[in-house]
Amino acid sequence: MAEKVVLSARMRALTDMVTAGNRVCDVGCDHGWVSIYLVQQGISPRVLAMDVRQGPLSRAQEHIRQQGLEAYIDTRLSDGVTALKAGEADTVICAGMGGRLMRRILEEGREKLAAMEELILQPQSEVADFRAYLRQAGYVTLAEDMVFEDGKYYPIMKVSASSQGHRAEGSADREADGTEPEPAEDADRRALQDRFGRMLLDCRHPVLRQYLMDAQQGNRQITEQLRQNATGGRAARRIRELEEEQRLVCLALEQFEQK
Repeated sequence: MAEKVVLSARMRALTDMVTAGNRVCDVGCDHGWVSIYLVQQGISPRVLAMDVRQGPLSRAQEHIRQQGLEAYIDTRLSDGVTALKAGEADTVICAGMGGRLMRRILEEGREKLAAMEELILQPQSEVADFRAYLRQAGYVTLAEDMVFEDGKYYPIMKVSASSQGHRAEGSADREADGTEPEPAEDADRRALQDRFGRMLLDCRHPVLRQYLMDAQQGNRQITEQLRQNATGGRAARRIRELEEEQRLVCLALEQFEQK
């Protein structure tokens, strides 16, 4: 009997968000471990494992074969969801890539993803910009989590594309509409939610708290180094950016102290 796959905390957080019984499309499946785990644990009856590169896909195929799961996991070479066909999946997992690339995948697969029950996303970079994109595109956030692994923080979000193509409530640019600009407190709330995640803030997630404390200390150190050792307009701009980031970090930490 094949040995059960054990996932890292980061990968396990992805699978924990999958609705049991859903068919899953694993975009960027790499070596296939998430796909295998989903079937072994009885979370998903069928998985479509896809990757843009033949090398990782071949290794995934070998691992699937070794586990004897060829009847439950299909593999497909695909850039994003281009090879996904209508009705093949209920859940899409997209992880292990930068937020800019993930946004491109969502944009190019807009029609297909609109039919999905849920998208489980783990952007590795440009997280605030990616959250802002989801909000502006009308995605509904269903759940959020955050894990710390190997010295790095990983945010995970489950969203629904059911409202895709429609702006989320309050997301329109009020100044562009010719109306009054939003109050400063609204702008701060939106900035906090984009940077740190509304649900993570609301539940006072312990990993987010640790992230904020680390960011607060790191911002202080970098700002002090710049003030002592750097001159010129570029350094001044960077200091202003760090001061704004520090202000938002402090506002977020204040929420953890509220009862």
